[in-house]
This record gives sequence, C-alpha cells and structure tokens, in this order.
Amino acid sequence: MKNLTVPALRSVIVALLGGSAFLQVVMAVLLFRGTGGFDDDAADVPRAGVLTIVVLVIACAEVVLMCVWRLATMARRGTVFSRSAFRYVDLVTGAFLTAAVLLWVLGAVLAPGEAVAPGVVLLIGGMGLAVLGVALVVVVLRMLLHQAVARDVEASQLKAELDEVI
Repeated sequence: MKNLTVPALRSVIVALLGGSAFLQVVMAVLLFRGTGGFDDDAADVPRAGVLTIVVLVIACAEVVLMCVWRLATMARRGTVFSRSAFRYVDLVTGAFLTAAVLLWVLGAVLAPGEAVAPGVVLLIGGMGLAVLGVALVVVVLRMLLHQAVARDVEASQLKAELDEVI
C-alpha cells in the first residue's frame, strides 16, 4: 500500500496541473479576446480584473501542487523530516494566504453594482475564509513538522552519544 501512495498522488497532481494549465490558457484567451466569457448583462463587471484574479488563484493552486509533489518525493526518500521541508511548507502556506486574499479581492471587485448577486459575493468571501482556514491548518502541521525535526535531531545526538559510550 505504501508503495502505491506516492505514484497515485503524483498521477492526481499531474491531472490537476494539466487541468489548471488548460484553465489558465482559456482564461488568457478570453482576456485577450475581450469577451471575458461574460454576458452583455454583466457590463458593470471589470472583466480583465476578474480574469486576472482567477488566473492568479489557479497559479496559487499550482504552487501548492508542485510543493506537495516535492514533499511526497521527500517522504518517499525518508528525508521529509529535515529543515529543507520547511521551504515547501512555507510556500504552501504563502500560496493559500495569497489565494484567500485574492478571493476577497475578487469579492470586492464583484460587489459593486447589480451585475453579481450579493449571495455570490458572500460565497466568494466564504471561500476565502475556508482557504484561510486551510492555511492555518498548514501552519499547525508546520509546527508538528518542526517538533518532529527537533526530535529527530535529538535522537541522532543521543545515538551518537550512545555509540561513543559503547
């Protein structure tokens, strides 16, 4: 079972990265064509701003996927409990925080006017709050990783002292 976990995760990450890249290309095409994928009724909505924010949120998701890929590789090799893992965990936290802020900005961009229902803006704000919650969970997991790394260093030192005694 353990041998199947990392390849399965990698296949899911590849599928998600392919889908997100496709979405970004579609959004970029819509942005440069000027249609933005919006109806004529949504003339009040700043199309370029909305599409740019959506592309940036997708980029945040791609950063998270790439960091998870790297952390899975480290876990497979048995090196995840090292100081180098913190860089990837910090990138994941930063990406989630950035995505939360971008979602709130998107809600603020869509809020004025009658083009978007207030409930949609509220849902976007709630999604931003949920993404912030995920970022906080990652911060807690980072603290656990820090404790595990400290225990690993302590165990290595104790083993070295024991080897000297023997």
